[in-house]
Amino acid sequence: MKILLVGEYNRTHWNLKKALEALDHEVLVIGFRDGFKKVDVDIEIKNPLSPWFLKKIRTLIFKIFEHDLLSYFVKNQIKSKKETLSGYDIVQFINEAPFFIDRNSQLTIFKWLNDWNAKSFLLSTGTDYISVSYAYNKKLRYSILTPYFDRKISKKSFQHVLSYISKKHENLHNNLANMVTGIISNDLDYHIPLIDHPKYLGMIPHAIDLSKLPYKGPVIKEKIIIFHGINLNNYYKKGNDIFEEALSLVLEKHQTKIEVVTVKNLKYEDYIKSFDRAHILLDQVYAYDQGYNALEAMAKGKVVFTGAEQEWLDYYEIEEDTIAINALPSAKMIAKKLEWLILNPQQIIAISKNARAFVEEHHDHFECAKQYLNKWS
Repeated sequence: MKILLVGEYNRTHWNLKKALEALDHEVLVIGFRDGFKKVDVDIEIKNPLSPWFLKKIRTLIFKIFEHDLLSYFVKNQIKSKKETLSGYDIVQFINEAPFFIDRNSQLTIFKWLNDWNAKSFLLSTGTDYISVSYAYNKKLRYSILTPYFDRKISKKSFQHVLSYISKKHENLHNNLANMVTGIISNDLDYHIPLIDHPKYLGMIPHAIDLSKLPYKGPVIKEKIIIFHGINLNNYYKKGNDIFEEALSLVLEKHQTKIEVVTVKNLKYEDYIKSFDRAHILLDQVYAYDQGYNALEAMAKGKVVFTGAEQEWLDYYEIEEDTIAINALPSAKMIAKKLEWLILNPQQIIAISKNARAFVEEHHDHFECAKQYLNKWS
C-alpha cells in the first residue's frame, strides 16, 4: 500500500513509517519537525515566521484583521506538493490541528488531502476536542488541565490547550470526524475519552523502534542517579514543579546517596543520550499512561516516574511498581516512592528488566504497524 502520514510529534509517525517500509509498504511523512526536538520527516513544512520579530507581526496582523499570516505559507506548501501528496491508499492525520495555523485553514488542508487520496484516518495523540472536553469536565481524577484548575497556569498562558474546546475547533473536529473512516488512539489518556465514539477503532500502543534503544542494565555504585528533563514550555503541564519539590524533599534526607541531573529544552538526539547514566528518570505527572519519552527511557532500562495509573495496570494486567512508577500529583508521594527505591536498589534492577520486557511486548514498532494495517483495512 501507499501510505501518507501527516504531522509528527516525537517519533510517532516516523517509527511507524520505518516498520511499514520493512513490511514492503510505501510511506511518506510530512509535517513540522516538532519544535526544538527536530524530529525526522520526509517533507518538512517550514515556518518562515519563526524569528521573534516575524512572530510579533503575525500576532499583530491576526489581532487587527483576524487573518493568520502563517496559514498562507503552510497552505501554499501543501498545495504546491499536490502531485506528491496524491494517490495514497491511506492518509493518517496525527492530530486534529497539526499545522499550527487557524482552524479554518487547517480544515481546508484536511479536505484537500482527503479528496486527493482514498481513505483517511485520525490518530488521537496530543490534545484534541474530545480529550480536552473530557478533562475540562473533570471526568478524570487529574489531567493536563489540573495545573490550570489549580491556578498554576493563567488562562492566557493556557490558551493553546483551551482553544481545543472553542467553537472554531469544535467545528473543525466535527467536520474531520465526519470526513475520516475511523479514529485510533495510542495511549489510555486518549483512549478513555473516545470509548463511546461511533468512529473509534480502538487503541494501538505507541510504536517504539527498539533497535535504536539498546538495553543496559543498571549498575549501582556509590550513588543512585536521578534524571529530570524539563521542557520549559510545558513546565507546569508536565508537573515539573512537583518533581522539583519531591527532589528537594529527598535531598534533605538522602543527599549523600543520590545525584540529581537536570536538563532543559534539549533536542531529541541530545536528550536521548543525556540520561544514559541515570537509574531513575522523572517524566511527567498528569497522565494515566506513558508517552514516548517515558517508553524510550523504559526501553533503555530506566525506572521511570510517569503515568501508570490503575486503568493502565488493569488494561495490561500488571502489578503496581513492577514496570513503571505512577507519578501522582503529590510531591510527598513521589518523594516516598523515590526513597523506597533509594533504600531498596535491588528494586531498580528488577523494574529495569521488567520495563524493557514490557516495551518489547507491547510497543515494538513492527507489531504496532501490523495493528495499524489491520485497522486501516
